[in-house]
Amino acid sequence: MSNIKIQCIAIIGKMNNPLYIKNFSTTHPDLKYHYIAHTSIDVIEERVSTSPEASDTYLGLLYAMEDLAVYGYLTNTRVKFVVVLSVPDAVIKNSDMKSIFRKIHTAYINQVCNPFYNLDGKKSIVSKRFITAIDAIGKMTGEEVSISSP
Repeated sequence: MSNIKIQCIAIIGKMNNPLYIKNFSTTHPDLKYHYIAHTSIDVIEERVSTSPEASDTYLGLLYAMEDLAVYGYLTNTRVKFVVVLSVPDAVIKNSDMKSIFRKIHTAYINQVCNPFYNLDGKKSIVSKRFITAIDAIGKMTGEEVSISSP
């Protein structure tokens, strides 16, 4: 079992505006993950434009850079979820990533169901309940996400 760590979780609105970006890394600055989130928008848009009838909202591995792997997920309302993992020599199962994205999607759905939340707003998400849920997902360790070494 290798060490896997979620470095960043980003939620990007349907107008490609960042709704929430959380950096769990102590070694990389926040700006790096803002760059990764915005770069992943281009990859997501390219994948969606090539297969617009795709029924699976899980987009899989978007790209890898240095020791980071970037995964994507697109909701039915065009909100994008991006998860950046630190994976030094590991293979991550799609089922494990789908599970992580389902948890993020559930937290987002709970946020959207709040009658005081403006769906079309461009403001960042500041709900304490949402932030707590994302923090719990982000602090998952390698023991909770099963991976296999090559």
